[in-house]
Amino acid sequence: MRIDIITCLPKLLDSFFGHSILKRAQEKGIAEVVVHDLRDYTQFKHRQVDDYSYGGSAGMVLMVEPIDRCISTLKNEREYDAVIYMTPDGKTFDQQTANRFSLFKNIIILCGHYKGVDERARQALITHEISIGDYVLSGGELAAAIVSDALIRLIPGVLSDETSALTDSFQDSLLAPAVYTRPADYKGMIVPEILLSGNEKEIEKWRFENALQRTKERRPDLYDKFTRENDPDAK
Repeated sequence: MRIDIITCLPKLLDSFFGHSILKRAQEKGIAEVVVHDLRDYTQFKHRQVDDYSYGGSAGMVLMVEPIDRCISTLKNEREYDAVIYMTPDGKTFDQQTANRFSLFKNIIILCGHYKGVDERARQALITHEISIGDYVLSGGELAAAIVSDALIRLIPGVLSDETSALTDSFQDSLLAPAVYTRPADYKGMIVPEILLSGNEKEIEKWRFENALQRTKERRPDLYDKFTRENDPDAK
């Protein structure tokens, strides 16, 4: 998978992709993340990429021209499965979307900044608009990094244990069950005995029941969704 991220603040992403799982995925050649400075695609002398909003509303707006030039340049080099714009008014990103997008080969992610981007860029160039939640950040860079992380970790060969991603929260509309490691007894807090038994069938049963209970208590909306998906008679 190749992910091209377009931003007017590329240095914000340097550290994120230079460590841990994302770094190893790129070193293995499994994933490639390329960050593009939007200012390299402007024709203005002082590398301007934003301007005042027509109508006089507060805040600066990213101009359509450098965005169009950057995306067009990339599309002349390869085909893309999606051109994503990170925006608070987009579709909320979830695990099912991550699963689907992780099958793509090439993706462009456009980071909004200031008051957003010229609407014409959204209409003519963007295929998917994605939000990571109902709140506003200073720019789309962190959101783009989050989406990239969620996609890359699902690619076979990225995680040392490939079953790990399949047991994450939200994969089956349930939160993940509680997890424990050594010591088995810490200040009187005991690891559930079943997890020490070696009985894989009973352990899996415990994990499912624990996940179900945690979801019911912490995310009743997800619990209701799981019930509807798995009980034909549920309303």
